[in-house]
Amino acid sequence: MTSSTRREWPVPALLILLSVVPVIAGAARLGEVAVGAPVTPDNARFFADPVPVVLHIAAAVPYCVLGALQFVPGLRRRRWHRVTGRLLVPLGLIAALTGLWMTLFYALPAIDVGLLTAIRLVFGAAMAIAIVLGFLAIRRRDVAAHRAWMIRGYAIAQGAGTQVFTHLPWMLFLGPPDQLTRALLMAAGWVINVAVAEWVIRRSTAAPRRPAPALKGTSVDRA
Repeated sequence: MTSSTRREWPVPALLILLSVVPVIAGAARLGEVAVGAPVTPDNARFFADPVPVVLHIAAAVPYCVLGALQFVPGLRRRRWHRVTGRLLVPLGLIAALTGLWMTLFYALPAIDVGLLTAIRLVFGAAMAIAIVLGFLAIRRRDVAAHRAWMIRGYAIAQGAGTQVFTHLPWMLFLGPPDQLTRALLMAAGWVINVAVAEWVIRRSTAAPRRPAPALKGTSVDRA
């Protein structure tokens, strides 16, 4: 692996690390459903209707992991990027739409209703819309718009990873948050990710493009 190739991997590696806790939590949830763990007030809704949560986890995990690899420049220049992208669009939509379904139709714990419900609906819908707009953009060969919308959708999907860090300091120093605080901490995870996504999009758009080198034998070379 060359030094230039090594420089392509820190960001994807960090994104995969950001997915670790949600992936472990999702695997644990699937394990509960699969083995028939004891039903509690916190997990009763998943046993009553397991299909949405199973689809959500099964789609969100590969979406976050494979999506991180789309940030590797070397892979973006290969057919791998296009093939994986065709998987990521349906995976992302399944993750977003099942998240919306669970928010609307599951019997949520009291701490998750109210403001947090509205926040989840906003960001879940925004993720689905971003993925659709990204897909439509690449269909019309608008690569810049495709990249921007896909980054936005991926940033929202990674909200669960960032929410670990918005919750952890509060839990360590102040204990479990109340209903309003939990909603704000959850929102902070999504807002942070979207802000970083917009920074990345604008930074790449503003970066000056190097002119293509003149080929020998062209009029430029002979001038």
